[in-house]
Amino acid sequence: MESQKGMDVDLKIALVQSDIIWEDNLRNLEIFAGKLERIREPADLVLLPEMFSTGFSVNPEKCAETMDGPSVRFLKEHSSGMNCVIAGSLLIRDKDQYFNRLVAMFPDGSLFHYDKRHLFRLSEEYKVISRGNKKVIVTVKGWKILPLVCYDLRFPVWSMNTYLNGEYEYDLLVYVANWPESRRHVWKSLLTARAIENQAYAAGVNRIGKDGQGTGHCGESLVSDPKGEILASAGQDASSTLLITLEKERLDRHRESFQIGPDWDRFTLDNT
Repeated sequence: MESQKGMDVDLKIALVQSDIIWEDNLRNLEIFAGKLERIREPADLVLLPEMFSTGFSVNPEKCAETMDGPSVRFLKEHSSGMNCVIAGSLLIRDKDQYFNRLVAMFPDGSLFHYDKRHLFRLSEEYKVISRGNKKVIVTVKGWKILPLVCYDLRFPVWSMNTYLNGEYEYDLLVYVANWPESRRHVWKSLLTARAIENQAYAAGVNRIGKDGQGTGHCGESLVSDPKGEILASAGQDASSTLLITLEKERLDRHRESFQIGPDWDRFTLDNT
């Protein structure tokens, strides 16, 4: 799926790392509004953490919104005001189901969404949230982007890039997360591994602070290049916004000098 056409140029992204107040939609929207307003440099894509308006809650009856609720309106308002794409996940009620849904909002009010496929078994998420079964490719300034959510990071087959007729499926792999402090090493290791194996940039935005269950989160929002080199990191415990420009020439040069895409295994996923 393509959302915006454009020339292949550099892409400027912002990763907003923040604490999240437990299950308080409106207060979190106020906090993130302030953080977005403090981004002074133009960005093409702004990333917010998983469940940015509630924290990683498994209480959808209390916290879930509809697609015309305050959090989606928040994304629409700020995407338009900043003239950029803003993406983050939130709890959504859709008919008689609940989803952990990543919404990518464009300045013109159009949007794409991805429903988290891999639901966390160490919480009640897999019992109360419906699983997504479809990947979505979003295009921004000619960059093809695959957005995924937190626990999806552990499943390399789901994020596997493809190479067909000289074209890569995506150029940038994005994860929005509430990743715990106790698995900090896994977060960094898997983000760089996903970049290397897919010959793409990888960006992961994570929260900090403790959630309502007392679980601490490691922060360390970061961006890796296709070789697995960490280009920038937001650090462990501080609220901060990480701004970085992804260079298209750097990506192209790596793919041309070390071409492995034609040798990737081809396979079909069972999405049931």
